[in-house]
Amino acid sequence: MKRERQSYRGAPWPRLAGKILLAGSLTAFIASAQAPAPMASFQHVVVIFQENRTPDNLFQGLCTYPFGSPATCSTTPNASQYNIQTENWYNNKSSTGVTQPLTVALANKYDLSHAHSAFVAQCNQDPLTGACKMDGSAGVTCSGICLSHPQFRYVDNSTGTVTPYLMLATQYGWANYMFQTNQGPSFPAHQFIFGGTSAPSAADDAAGIFAAENMTNSGISGTSATAGCIADATTTVKLISPGGESTEIYPCFEHSTMADVLPTDITWRYYAPSAGSIWTALNAIQHICQSTGPGGQCVGSQWTDNVDLKPADVLTDIANCNLRNLTWVIPTGANSDHARSNDGGGPSWVTSIVNAIGASTSCDNGGGYWQNTAIVITWDDWGGWYDHERPTFLAQPEGDYQLGFRVPMIFVSAYTPAGYINNARHDFGSILRFVEHTFGIQEGILNFADARASNDLADFYDLTKPPRPYQTVSAPKTAQFFIHDKRKATDPDDDGDDH
Repeated sequence: MKRERQSYRGAPWPRLAGKILLAGSLTAFIASAQAPAPMASFQHVVVIFQENRTPDNLFQGLCTYPFGSPATCSTTPNASQYNIQTENWYNNKSSTGVTQPLTVALANKYDLSHAHSAFVAQCNQDPLTGACKMDGSAGVTCSGICLSHPQFRYVDNSTGTVTPYLMLATQYGWANYMFQTNQGPSFPAHQFIFGGTSAPSAADDAAGIFAAENMTNSGISGTSATAGCIADATTTVKLISPGGESTEIYPCFEHSTMADVLPTDITWRYYAPSAGSIWTALNAIQHICQSTGPGGQCVGSQWTDNVDLKPADVLTDIANCNLRNLTWVIPTGANSDHARSNDGGGPSWVTSIVNAIGASTSCDNGGGYWQNTAIVITWDDWGGWYDHERPTFLAQPEGDYQLGFRVPMIFVSAYTPAGYINNARHDFGSILRFVEHTFGIQEGILNFADARASNDLADFYDLTKPPRPYQTVSAPKTAQFFIHDKRKATDPDDDGDDH
């Protein structure tokens, strides 16, 4: 597929060495001249962030009927196979003696640690090769009603719970090798997806010093704490430095973000469930938040103009032809896929946004959003769940904290072939580069993850092709459910430093 931006120039009137143009050639030329010009670039990019899953955990259904068979999956995939492992060290046996994976409900009753320390334990780095052993020999911290071998459980789709996700993955583009950039939990992950780093400053970013965990309040590990520049004065976040030393600082940072490099004519919006969430990346950037002080509020103009604290407003904005050029969508806890706190609504939530864009036919001067919008769906971290694929460790000074475990990613657009599987290696920096490429920004202009990324997702689409018509994806809950949901929104991840 072509990666360069496509442009259209009218062709000169055809000539045939001084001879009269044949009627058939003339007809073909007229038809070509009247055809719509290829789109130069997407006009809208929507980044949907879900939480805490791996491909092995959430997408087992890609390997079984009705979406596929065991032959459609492999741990050494060819170009048309999904890289999903359906067995591991803690399989159980059915009555027929056939090996079966252990299962768990999407809305399960326990949570696994996904702190940086949990990454280190689950990686179980081989001292000789330097690679993760990924052998299941290390323990994992589990809270709640924990099942046996909790990290090795796969989401059970026997009732169709995650069928909407499987439909999106098989009807559009799937990334076999998408990794979270950081080796840790949600707070730093969201900093990377918004600004390419979790470093407190540009100088720290260059030195390989990153925020590595979620918040800690008053030094008591595991407590929930408001994040960013409006956090309580006693709130801190741990840093990791080359060599692994860590200190704790107040979680208010100052460095450039994607919002700062967008052209002035590109609009953007960030939907999130609360101002102080560890998922609301903007609250930790001082020049955007412009906090009134610890425990206060963000009052900066970029914040007040672009942050929407009701995630379902993205659905009404799409319906009202008010979708911005660049959109980040963060779910509520119930719709987040976060273990122990979700109610199974995540697949319907994501599908409702995709369906709303797919059904748009009157916006953007009558063209509709479907023909000019790209949707990137990914998960912020691995959530403590097992995944067989070894991450790549980067060279110093970043190698103590990057890359993290594999997470799912689906690319949806009218220009993405059904069943497309991509085998390049990606992380959050690839998404940043895709945004930059789309809006004419120099790729790699941001911080570490953006500068180091080797691709911009261009292989997931081809704008020279005619747009595919949209087919609605069925889901148990529709957009109207989320728009009219009266439940109090909770943060997707209220974990403290231990999780």
